[in-house]
Amino acid sequence: MTDLSGKTALVTGSTSGIGEAIAWAFAAQGANVVLNGFGDAAAIARLKTAMAEKHGVTVVYDGADMSKPGEIEAMMKKAEAEFGAVDILVNNAGIQHTADIEDFPPERWDAIIAINLSSAFHTTHHALPAMKRRGWGRIVNIASAHGLVASAQKVAYVAAKHGIVGMTKVTALETARDGITCNAICPGWVLTPLVQKQIDALAEREGLSGDEARVKLIGEKMPTAEAVTPEQIGGFAVFLCSPAADRITGSALSIDGGWTAQ
Repeated sequence: MTDLSGKTALVTGSTSGIGEAIAWAFAAQGANVVLNGFGDAAAIARLKTAMAEKHGVTVVYDGADMSKPGEIEAMMKKAEAEFGAVDILVNNAGIQHTADIEDFPPERWDAIIAINLSSAFHTTHHALPAMKRRGWGRIVNIASAHGLVASAQKVAYVAAKHGIVGMTKVTALETARDGITCNAICPGWVLTPLVQKQIDALAEREGLSGDEARVKLIGEKMPTAEAVTPEQIGGFAVFLCSPAADRITGSALSIDGGWTAQ
């Protein structure tokens, strides 16, 4: 347990998937939460209400488009006006596109770099002054195993995630004596509905059982052949905001079932 009562966590891309799990994890520890992301307005309203009622925290939503610096700035200012500061910043928003470099649409490169990398610069840029005034802050960047190693057909994603790891190190060095830490979590395959669909499709295509398909798909990269869960990433993010992690900063921390140990 990590008591984060009175703290505010802003999690980008938190209306579904990994980001939603991270937001729930912080709310469970007493932190107020700023949700961000796209999705059905009614579903987001239900999520906001459920999180607030279950954990007795304040939950607000901002639909800032993370590819637009002006909207990011407005979101950060709104959060600071509401709560006094963003104490915990989780840069999670991301998109993906796969193709060989010569076939990779330049507009997809621009979009992935904007959302997966540049948005984290903009949020950090606006969060740091208030963190420094308070003498406490935690920045958690959701990178990827692809922030440490590469895979074919993922040029923009790999470039962006390597960039996130580099930015994490610079942020940590610049804030090392300000009571602020900055770390990157580097997951392998994460068991989201999208990945489960890939497992199910593989099973149907090759006549495999669900377990066989999972081992084949996940095990190609991860020796454990078990995907990471969003809840495990949420727990990891909370740990990085605990007193036990006060001296962990500038690190790229793998949660990848042995992927990058190979």
